[in-house]
Amino acid sequence: MPSTTTPKPVEATEATEVAEATEATGASRPRRTRGGFLLLGAVQMTLIFTLASLAVPLPRIGAEFHLDRAQLILLSAAYGLTFAGLLLLGGRLADRFGGRRTLTTGLLVFGAASALAPLAPGYDALLAARFGQGTGAALVAPAAMAVLRSLFPEPASYGRAMATWGGLSVLGATAGNLLSGVIAAATSWRGTFAVPVAVTLAALLLAPRVLPVTPPGPGRALDLPGALLATAGITLASYGLVLTDAHPWGSAAVLVPLLTGLVLLAAFAAVERRTADPLLPPDFLRDGRRVRGLAAIGLTAAGTATVFILLSLSFQQQRGWTELRTSAAFVPFAAALLGAGRLAGPLIGRFGAGRVTAAGLTTAAAGLGLLATTGFATSAPYAYGLLPGMVLLPAGGALSFAAAAVLATDGVPAHRAGLAGGVLNTAMELGPTVVFATLLTLGGDAVSLAAAAALFAALAVTTIRLK
Repeated sequence: MPSTTTPKPVEATEATEVAEATEATGASRPRRTRGGFLLLGAVQMTLIFTLASLAVPLPRIGAEFHLDRAQLILLSAAYGLTFAGLLLLGGRLADRFGGRRTLTTGLLVFGAASALAPLAPGYDALLAARFGQGTGAALVAPAAMAVLRSLFPEPASYGRAMATWGGLSVLGATAGNLLSGVIAAATSWRGTFAVPVAVTLAALLLAPRVLPVTPPGPGRALDLPGALLATAGITLASYGLVLTDAHPWGSAAVLVPLLTGLVLLAAFAAVERRTADPLLPPDFLRDGRRVRGLAAIGLTAAGTATVFILLSLSFQQQRGWTELRTSAAFVPFAAALLGAGRLAGPLIGRFGAGRVTAAGLTTAAAGLGLLATTGFATSAPYAYGLLPGMVLLPAGGALSFAAAAVLATDGVPAHRAGLAGGVLNTAMELGPTVVFATLLTLGGDAVSLAAAAALFAALAVTTIRLK
């Protein structure tokens, strides 16, 4: 006799799996939450570590593969170009298909590209691997924030988690610049890829144990026209800005990709206003607190990246320091970053995210001003010529980044957690590209840092009244 049992819909089955998983782990939820946060935090730091990991050993790669300046610039930017260009699509995929599923897929792509990169026999293979890393990272970053939202469903606990999460990216960038020189000096530039490979393997093994099952979201369209326009527009415009380091602003090499990218982004904005289910809903950026938070994230990322690049070049080219000594010079930078990061959560809880963002931006502005004054004078001693600025900048950056992450994600519903992650990481990726390229047009390195300090101070004024 045929069975009369009615099959469960797919959505009901997945919801049941989520409920059963939650019930089964109820007693161990605090331990699982801590483990899940540590895993996601390590993954996020690794994504940004990978972005910065070639900065110090780049000259050695150029010598080995006989690369010209344009090739070095593209190799350095390849990861960030695909990372930034695909983040909005990655956020939609995380919200549509579930955070953990998208996270796992992205980790497989990111890990495979990271494993192939050190095996590259030449420039083309290494460039392709860097593009592959960026593609995987664009899936992982917003998916990690979607899973983080499931780990901390209560608004208060989610806000505290974001206060810590906000400092992880700056810490990852610092670790990338700091450790890449050490690893390259001890082994070779190929050894720097061991870190993303190891973290990816650990994450794939541990994810089923410590991360919650996140069900797919509503059956929303993927907005492929918007995704294509956003990806192409961000990638081309960013590439044009990157090339300003090697070509003048009025050259075809810069203007063609830059203007094409801006036209595509304008078309993206027009398409999003007419699409029933847009990739980036216009109302998402109408919140003044969120816009200021994203601006602070982009500017903080830009300021720290600019200092790393300019000082690393100055240390090696003007002072004649080795890769190892250059990395060692940034140890106080990392220590200040860690110390301020531990204070960020309690300060945000007491004074509010807006005031802490303003205080962090002001402190970072002071650090940038000091570095603009003494950082590029080869006669200036390290202890009191460089060190004060290299402590104030990361201390302020850690505070502003952590508090700005709270501003940028406050009030975001669970079904938009992937979108929030995509937008936040896009601001973090585009900030250094846009601001750095603009600052370089102002003149020398000291002038660039002074202008950055002014931008930090101006943004601090606009955020101090926010809660």
